[in-house]
Amino acid sequence: MPLLSRKGILAIAAVIDVTLHGSERPVSAKHLAERHNLPPRHLEPVLQALVRDGVLKGIRGPHGGYALARDSRAITADDILRAAGKAEDHDNPPLAESSLVNDVVLPALIRAEEAFSTALSGISVADLAARAKRLA
Repeated sequence: MPLLSRKGILAIAAVIDVTLHGSERPVSAKHLAERHNLPPRHLEPVLQALVRDGVLKGIRGPHGGYALARDSRAITADDILRAAGKAEDHDNPPLAESSLVNDVVLPALIRAEEAFSTALSGISVADLAARAKRLA
């Protein structure tokens, strides 16, 4: 059972890619999609959510694309997943109103999510990019 959504994993990979390839000029969505073997339309909603949340900045124009909005040491995996989750909210129908869901399931899962979020907050994009460079 995966804990991270596909969009969340793609969002983390996209931000690391921008970190690795965007030091001199913005990284285009087209190049991001090509490097990750995706159609650009799959990645665009995630990239837009990352821009809205201040993880990436979008740069318009013929040499535009995406760049980090903050220093890579200040962006965590948790920041990225929260932004990607906002892109996914549009895809999921609301939960049914139920006392079992509201009083038992959600409180337990919220505590687990908080623990997971704390762990993800300790993982910076700079750390992940450094690991990617060592593996390249």
